[in-house]
Amino acid sequence: MERTRHPMLDSDAVDGVYFTPEDFTDDENMIAKTTKQFIKLDAKPQSEKNRPITRSLFEKAGEIGLLGIEVPEAYGGFDLGKKVAGLVAEIMGAAGSFSVSFNIHVGVGTLPYVYFGTEAQKGKYLPKLASGEWIGAYALTEPNAGSDALNSKTSAVLNKEGTGWILNGEKQWITNAQLADCYVVFGKTADGMTAFIVERTFEGVSVGPEEKKMGISGSSTATLILEDVMIPTENVLGEIGKGHHIALNILNMARLKLAFANIGTAKRALHLAVTYAKQRKQFQTALVDFTMTQEKLANMAVRIYGAESAAYRTVGAMDDALQSVESTEEFVNVVADYMIDCAVNKVNSSESLDYIVDEAVQIHGGYGYMQEYEVENLYRDARINRIFEGTNEINRLTIAKGLLKKIKKEKLWPDAGKGNSHIQALERQGDYLTKAKELVALSLKAVTPSFEKAIVEEQEYLRLLANMNIRIYIMESTLVRTEKAVIKNGELEEERKLLMTDVLCEEGYRHVQSAAISFVSAALTDEFDRDRMMKEIQDFSVPIYSNLFIKKRKIARSIIEGARYNV
Repeated sequence: MERTRHPMLDSDAVDGVYFTPEDFTDDENMIAKTTKQFIKLDAKPQSEKNRPITRSLFEKAGEIGLLGIEVPEAYGGFDLGKKVAGLVAEIMGAAGSFSVSFNIHVGVGTLPYVYFGTEAQKGKYLPKLASGEWIGAYALTEPNAGSDALNSKTSAVLNKEGTGWILNGEKQWITNAQLADCYVVFGKTADGMTAFIVERTFEGVSVGPEEKKMGISGSSTATLILEDVMIPTENVLGEIGKGHHIALNILNMARLKLAFANIGTAKRALHLAVTYAKQRKQFQTALVDFTMTQEKLANMAVRIYGAESAAYRTVGAMDDALQSVESTEEFVNVVADYMIDCAVNKVNSSESLDYIVDEAVQIHGGYGYMQEYEVENLYRDARINRIFEGTNEINRLTIAKGLLKKIKKEKLWPDAGKGNSHIQALERQGDYLTKAKELVALSLKAVTPSFEKAIVEEQEYLRLLANMNIRIYIMESTLVRTEKAVIKNGELEEERKLLMTDVLCEEGYRHVQSAAISFVSAALTDEFDRDRMMKEIQDFSVPIYSNLFIKKRKIARSIIEGARYNV
């Protein structure tokens, strides 16, 4: 399966083809309501440290169908696709620690069987995982293999009879470790990394004590210990020596699922901040009436809108691409094609969440630091998201290296595409997007043949390149979403989306310009070339900057009055 474009580089803005949250059907929105009800009645009232109730929550989630969204109907699921799975993951982001346990189970704990399992493996494990009878986990990380996850020390040796594999090793920081009934475990064989299905009851399997964590205290995190564990040959998942295909591609999808959970948590934080700021008064004035508070609320809402637009754009495209997949090889090729997109969403959503929960605590003042207030818990829980599913540093390297590879192979940047919109109210934003793309294309001219070999080791340059492209992805996704909304409902009805898109594109361009200046000034050692290219950047003709303070006050007021983001 082959895609003729890369969404980071080739704009479909004029076609308006990207999937957006407004495209969900009434039936799909009913699933969202069911998820919200589950959180309100079952998951939310529970203490963040009350892990014993997690199994009953899984059973309840299984009963109402939330665990089988991506599981084929033949194995007890509903096969509703990744868009609906993303919607459920987003809503579940408001469920605290259970969101982590849930997403691990339905993601890396279940999808390896869906895409790489034999018919026998699917028939045995998927019905149990979809119903909540069994809980799944994924064991890749080791004490000395974190970001370098493929450098596994866990060994897998075929026994003398050839009837099974003997596993030895330790897997660290495994989510759901204490609760799981089955684990997808990666071990090194003579032919390379291989994935195995390990059941909790297998002899030699044990789990260490619960880790004492900064946040997500309600989720189980512990070490999985494997001591001469005999694994029958039928429990090899995928092909021997090709476990890296499972590890990398399932992690790509996990990053996207994590992005949705981050968005849901961010919406919850904004809702709490608005609610508190309405009630709290200082100097006889409600906090929401202070313009600096309004600026904070607007910035939070704008970042949510951008993250949401980008994540649904990606999941919609991936879902469509996977519809015609008929083999494991095709699946691997499609998911690998979205590696950059998934990394973009993971980085952007986790860093947006960090910013939003921090501002939510700030709005609460001293009360936000107290454990009796929910934002304190959100603040601690949020920090892990920049670390797991690949650190944001690793994901930035993935974005930059992947783009350089595609550019060299397909020569995409000279025809990077435009961002112009058919909607007059969006012309400025489209111009900002076009100019941002041109800035990145100009920056890449600084990658001379002599510098090209060195740049893969120069991580600061790769960070700047990744940051520029993250901004462009968010700008483009938001612009298309707003254009679709305005075409459907009119400018007056979608005033807030227009304002948020205006802020995102103008500020996005400023960030790209700043990064381009840093990139070019550092990459070019020849003073003449550097000065010439810097002048090109400075001579860029961009729309006149606007008064973003006024726009943000309008955004904040609409949020305060309408409470749109209330997960």
